[in-house]
Amino acid sequence: MSSLPQLLAGLQAVEGGFRTAIPDTWLQGRTAYGGLSAALALHVAQGSDEDLPPLRSAQVAFIGPLSGEVTIRATRLRRGRNAAFVQADVESEAGLGLRATFVFMRDVESRVDHRAGSAPHFVRPGPDDKVFSSARGVSFTQNFEYLDRRDDDLGPAEWMRWVRLKDRDGLDPMVELMVLADCLPPAAFRLLGGPAPVSSMTWLCNLLTSHPATTDGWWLLRTNSDYALHGSSSQEMGMWNADGTPVAQQMQSVALFA
Repeated sequence: MSSLPQLLAGLQAVEGGFRTAIPDTWLQGRTAYGGLSAALALHVAQGSDEDLPPLRSAQVAFIGPLSGEVTIRATRLRRGRNAAFVQADVESEAGLGLRATFVFMRDVESRVDHRAGSAPHFVRPGPDDKVFSSARGVSFTQNFEYLDRRDDDLGPAEWMRWVRLKDRDGLDPMVELMVLADCLPPAAFRLLGGPAPVSSMTWLCNLLTSHPATTDGWWLLRTNSDYALHGSSSQEMGMWNADGTPVAQQMQSVALFA
């Protein structure tokens, strides 16, 4: 099994980008797990320009399936005094599979300091708690350890999970966060009553800190859908570190085929 650090270390330089092969252990159905594809894109984007500031926002479009050999290319769209916009594409033999726009921006002084809300109640797994590292029929989950909250207080389309990457040694914190942030099933699964054909279409991830950090690799994810109609679900997503500090706010558009 190839871990994310191994995949990044094994990227092969090609004209205008880098190439790698998606292992079967990172597949989600017939395509690469979306968090992995986005993490590969971010890694290449980070190396595409000198002295980039921290990541602040990722706008990801899942255009088509990605499997087998893929090529990742990054292009500077604009570089200003405080921010840089970089586009990254991931392609396979089937064509363009992912296009992301990453916004990198340094911290700037501001009179505004507004932070609302708190982490949802779900105690972090302890050393004696049973956690899981695979889900039936979902290959990519074997790269993680996770624990789902299961009680009647959850909303009808709400999902909550503690998750950590098994092999994270040497990873850039933003790349680690990107591969983890998409590690929840679509919220609409709760409405469907179980696995069904779905596909993430777009993903917006806004980073709330320039230096994400946690304890023992654990991060808390939450997703909830207030709208699922005519085969389309819009879900909001949050991410917190082990101390309950928010690190990301997200939204996804998910297509439902059931």
